[in-house]
Amino acid sequence: MLNVHDLARRPGEMMRENLELTVPEFWGTAVIGIRPQEELDVELRLESVLEGVLVTGQAQSEARGECVRCLDEVVYELDANITALFAYPERAKAAEESGDDDEDEVFVIDHDDIDLEPVIRDSLVTALPFQPLCDRDCPGLCPECGIRLADHPDHKHDSVDIRWAGLQEAFGANQASDDTKES
Repeated sequence: MLNVHDLARRPGEMMRENLELTVPEFWGTAVIGIRPQEELDVELRLESVLEGVLVTGQAQSEARGECVRCLDEVVYELDANITALFAYPERAKAAEESGDDDEDEVFVIDHDDIDLEPVIRDSLVTALPFQPLCDRDCPGLCPECGIRLADHPDHKHDSVDIRWAGLQEAFGANQASDDTKES
């Protein structure tokens, strides 16, 4: 929670805040996220406007996860933009009653305090890569044996698709007999 008593109801007033926060719980997806107790550096600009307090800024942290191709650990430096309007309670209520709120979620100033956690969390989580990769050209894992292809670039299997096995048996036997006749 951040107290905005000095800004409230004074359009045109502005203040800056630099915060060092700790992530309270895992923020992320199944493959990558910001771990609990990870540090966040947040730089904010808070501006008093007619509807409430406009918060803009940047949040930086480190996300960890795994490459979606080879499952190696991925460390991703995260830098997310933050933008949110915290409305005065009477403005939020009036907008809700008139049906003018075109936002999915309305943030409200509660007794001169604003709760930044949902705004920062949403900004960071939406900035996470959808499919994190250890390297842009990561070849992944062998689909047959699971070996990491980046470590073994010439790796391959001589396997036959079972749908063609009958033809290979028929023509493979003829091919072997043709090779012995030529010798």
